[in-house]
Amino acid sequence: MSYLVLARKYRPRNFTEMVGQEHVVQALSNALTQQRLHHAYLFTGTRGVGKTTVSRILAKSLNCQGPDGTGGITATPCGVCQACMDIDSGRFVDYTELDAASNRGVDEVQSLLEQAVYKPVQGRFKVFMIDEVHMLTNTAFNAMLKTLEEPPEYLKFVLATTDPQKVPVTVLSRCLQFNLRPMAPETVLDHLTRVLANENVPAEPQALRLLSRAARGSMRDALSLTDQAIAFGSGQLQEAGVRQMLGAVDRSYVFRLIDALAQGDGKTVVETADALRMNGLSAASTLEEMSAVLQRMAVYQAVPQMAQAVDASDPEAVETARLAAQMPADETQLLYSLCLHGRAELGLAPDEYAALTMVLLRLLAFKAPADPAEKKTLTRPETAPTPTPVAAAQPAAASLPVAPPPAPSLAPAPSAAAAPVAAAAPAVAQPPQPVPPVPTPVQSAAAPAPVAESVPPWEEDRSNEPPPWPDADDGSVPTTPAVAPVRMAEEVEQNLPPAQAEKAQAAPELVAIPVREASEPSERLQPLPLSAPTPVSARYTPTEEGDVWHATVQQLVAAEAITALVRELALQSQLVARDGAHWLLRVERESLNQPTARERLRAALEAAGYATQISVEVGRVIDSPARRNAAAAAERQRLAEETVMNDPYVQTLMREHGAKIVPGSIKPA
Repeated sequence: MSYLVLARKYRPRNFTEMVGQEHVVQALSNALTQQRLHHAYLFTGTRGVGKTTVSRILAKSLNCQGPDGTGGITATPCGVCQACMDIDSGRFVDYTELDAASNRGVDEVQSLLEQAVYKPVQGRFKVFMIDEVHMLTNTAFNAMLKTLEEPPEYLKFVLATTDPQKVPVTVLSRCLQFNLRPMAPETVLDHLTRVLANENVPAEPQALRLLSRAARGSMRDALSLTDQAIAFGSGQLQEAGVRQMLGAVDRSYVFRLIDALAQGDGKTVVETADALRMNGLSAASTLEEMSAVLQRMAVYQAVPQMAQAVDASDPEAVETARLAAQMPADETQLLYSLCLHGRAELGLAPDEYAALTMVLLRLLAFKAPADPAEKKTLTRPETAPTPTPVAAAQPAAASLPVAPPPAPSLAPAPSAAAAPVAAAAPAVAQPPQPVPPVPTPVQSAAAPAPVAESVPPWEEDRSNEPPPWPDADDGSVPTTPAVAPVRMAEEVEQNLPPAQAEKAQAAPELVAIPVREASEPSERLQPLPLSAPTPVSARYTPTEEGDVWHATVQQLVAAEAITALVRELALQSQLVARDGAHWLLRVERESLNQPTARERLRAALEAAGYATQISVEVGRVIDSPARRNAAAAAERQRLAEETVMNDPYVQTLMREHGAKIVPGSIKPA
């Protein structure tokens, strides 16, 4: 006698034997008991979840005659009457199964529908079961619509499909739809345990867990894999043999990797990845198993009661609960996301194990440093200082120790007329911030404090930077700008520790540089008609290096030599100094200072014949091509608004008819 595979041998023959589809069983059982029968049923779901099985049980329930031949429609078919046995064996004349995958044309459907005009021969109902109904052509669907909508009272349609989205809505609206769900691994495990107990096949629990997970929700796949595992293990199921047959990654490797990542042990991570390579285990399966473990860890972290109630007989569950308590919840979520996205990167890398190692080490790169105060520092080239000539002035009132780079010292902006002053401004380190409005002082202004340490020559000249005092709220110019920096220095010095205060008093005296003062503040502070205040991004202090850098960037942009992030880096940066073929740039945001963008900008400058080496620091930017472009655009906008406002016709409309110009509606040509 030929061997009958487990998937066919243990196919359910009544609703009570079905597992994992209780919602469908309950609905059909109640409908059969109450005689509330629909004329068309549609069963959807993935492979191996019981669509064909449900249709056969439904056909037996409709045509069951009972053991004594006097039975009727029932939710519990007897299985011993002629109709039940014929349906189980596939020779019941009134039960027709049509495979739409191989009979998808209109001719096959019309041949089936021609039988609908004849009453049942043996049973109570004719049942037409069309499997994989989504494979039918549109013409075939249209041919069966009328019969499907109003079939004879003795005819029932049962449709089954794995892809209900491809079934026309005209068919869906004529059927009762039941979605058969994929089965949980626990449900598959319980069923496999009962089947193997009936077959008297010894099996290790961990081997059955591997099979239940490998089935991926399909009971037929689980039984087929069990058949294969029995043959592989010579009549018994052992974990090692099943794992070897499935090619599954031993979860001990997964637990070892997660444990090493939780402890920040990069060496163990690399060694475990090498062990996976030596054993020929799949990198994709490793990430898949890690995702499954991390998912359970996240559940245990969110619901600690579940972690405390794990099955002690399942060593994997115990180990998962231990790792859930060891790894922080945010790192669990991050590692889970990395594993999911890392599977897509395996095919892009030349070596999948190298890609696996990179995916795992990425978590270590994202982990927070052990010292929260640790910050990234910018390495700056060391250059001997070049003395800067300054005008003789009175001694400084106060001085402060020089703050470390990259924050520049603050200095007043130049004015119209030159006049020496006798005051000093402290050099106070500040984080990068938007450039405030630049007022032009009327009287004397403070000079910047020369640094006491060795700094590059481009760090000494700060005469073009804005003053350290804020703009007045009313737009007026401060009358004594030199007093604010001195008072600030005195207040800061009083708050210094004793050791730093002694250094501050021992610092060399400061001298001032000449600045120019404006003639009449009223000439500069007249508000423009209809113009909004100039945005901060459009204010800049022109410098000689800024002229060179603006012309260079404009040339590169026009020639399309720089694009995207490289162009943004060039537009937002300030040329601080040029030392032959080496240029120093400054940006306000660390995100712009990327190695790739920096190298591409250097290559573009070298190709254009400017600089062969560039350095980028982070600090305050007062003159950049972006600021100049914004200032030019603001000036064009002001001129356009001034032209419109001074137009006689516009003035007549505003004066006589109360017309108003919509803000923002004037655009320069």
